[in-house]
Order: sequence, then structure tokens, then C-alpha cells
Amino acid sequence: MAVTDLQEEGRHAINSPMSPASADIHPEDTLLEENEERTMIDPTSKDDPKFKELVKVLIDWINDVLVEERIIVKQLEEDLYDGQVLQKLLEKLAGCKLNVAEVTQSEIGQKQKLQTVLEAVHGLLRPHGWALQWTVDSIHGKSLVATLHLLVSLAMHFRAPIRLPEHVSVQVVVVRKREGLLHSSHVTEELTTTTEMMMGRFERDAFDTLFDHAPDKLSVVKKSLITFVNKHLNKLNLEVTELETQFADGVYLVLLMGLLEDYFVPLHNFYLTPDSFDQKVHNVAFAFELMLDGGLKTPKAHPEDVVNLDLKSTLRVLYNLFTKYKHLE
Repeated sequence: MAVTDLQEEGRHAINSPMSPASADIHPEDTLLEENEERTMIDPTSKDDPKFKELVKVLIDWINDVLVEERIIVKQLEEDLYDGQVLQKLLEKLAGCKLNVAEVTQSEIGQKQKLQTVLEAVHGLLRPHGWALQWTVDSIHGKSLVATLHLLVSLAMHFRAPIRLPEHVSVQVVVVRKREGLLHSSHVTEELTTTTEMMMGRFERDAFDTLFDHAPDKLSVVKKSLITFVNKHLNKLNLEVTELETQFADGVYLVLLMGLLEDYFVPLHNFYLTPDSFDQKVHNVAFAFELMLDGGLKTPKAHPEDVVNLDLKSTLRVLYNLFTKYKHLE
């Protein structure tokens, strides 16, 4: 393409009546193939305090997760596009090892790596009905919107111990090339909804009230539950002193269900010494299945919440057992 053509195309993109003047259209953004499109966040959206907060919360979270890897992320779309940091993040969160080349400089190598990482992400998210609002090309093309969608979904799936700001939307400028001309339009992308919706929370219950309004009664509830679980776990010479932490790997929950329902749980069904997030989630989810088999309602908690030491979730699960089995000797 001749330089003059390129300048003309760039000038057309900037002056075209369909192109909003506020959109930052750089010369490289005008190098589009026929029917190809490029998306950019409208600069005014980038200045929105809630948007800035979302970006900051996600950067801090990634840096917390990867602190041992000595990785420091400063700019999401710039630091995550080649799959390297995403690989480390997923491996840490899911407790798995991905079979990918360590460092890849070529674009083909980067995209292959990114493809492998995103396939692993999709394998985790798809069964839960997540809408996947990103592609290999959009992440590799350094689309901040796609990168944010991906990270918000990961944070929600893994119950990240962070608070995502609610109702964050951005104005996105979509530029597409048709018949040699660039056309642009504005769309609004919703990045987060409410915490309740994002975290799949259930309606408020007695435990919400307890935590919010009667923290003094909380210790009484905890004592009763500790007495109840120890009455049964003592039969295996086990004892619980800390509800928050000692049920987090699911082992005691599984053993407790066996004791309450009077059966031996085969050891190959769960991890007796789980050493990854995934194995702990497997254990808690397996204990939930045993509860359903025992005629209990589905616990008002996610396995990930229990593993993440969420006290309210753990209490809900144990209280569920207490109400059914409290008279059991």
C-alpha cells in the first residue's frame, strides 16, 4: 500500500462523519483488512472512577496471586496479551500445570500458547454457563475490554477475595473496514453487574443477619457447631478448634458425612491430603453430593467459598448438618 494511500485512509478515518471525534484512532488502527474490525475504549470511559477502580482491583489481585513468581503486572492488555502471565495465573488459581512452551517470542508461538491457556480457561468456565466475551485474537490484539471480561470471569469463577466495583460499563468504539472505507460505531459494554449476581449469591438468610447485626451471638453459634462436629469427629480421634480453616480442604466434611450417615467413605473418592485448590474444591463438592444423597437441601454456599475460608459459607454448610443430625448420638 502506498504511503499516500495510507495517509489518505488515516485522514478519512479521522474526518469521516461516522467517526466520533473523541475516539483515539491511531494510524496503526487504520491498517485493517477488508471486513476486519478493531475495538477501542472511548477515552471518556477510561477516566470513569469506577472503571479505574476495576482495573486497579484486578491488577492488585493478579499481583497478589503471582507474588511468588516475581511477576508484576502494570498494564493489563500489554502484560497479558502473549499468554505468559495468563498461564501462570491460571496454573496458580486452578492448581494445575499447562503443557506449553515457557517463553515464545514469535507471534505464532504466542498465539498457540494463548490458545492453549484460553482452552483451559474455557474448559473450566463453559460448564458453568459463562458467556465467553473474548477470543485469542482479541486478547492477543491487546483489547482491554476483552482482557477485562476474561479477568472478571476468572475472578468470579475462582471466588477471588476481592470486591469488584458494581455496574461498570464502558463505551467502546468499534471501527470496521468495509469496501475500503472505515466505519465506526459506539456500543456500551457491561463489564460487571451486581455482586449478588456475579457471585451467584442466594437470598439473604439468618447468617447474613447474624454477621451484620448480632456478631456477639456468632460466637455462641460457632461454639454449638464445634461441639456438634467434635462429638462425631472424636470417634475418629479428630478434633476441630477452628471452623474457618479446618473444613476448608473438605476432608473433615467428607469424613463427617460418613460418620453422620454411618458408612465408610472409600478413600479413592476424595483427596485425603489435598495440596491444590482444585483438589480441595473436589473434596467439598463431593461432601455436598453426600449431603444431597442424605436428603439434605443443596447447601447455600459454593465449594469454592468454603475453600476460600469464607466463614459464613462454612457455617451455613455445618448448620445445615446440625439441624438434621443434632439429636444423633
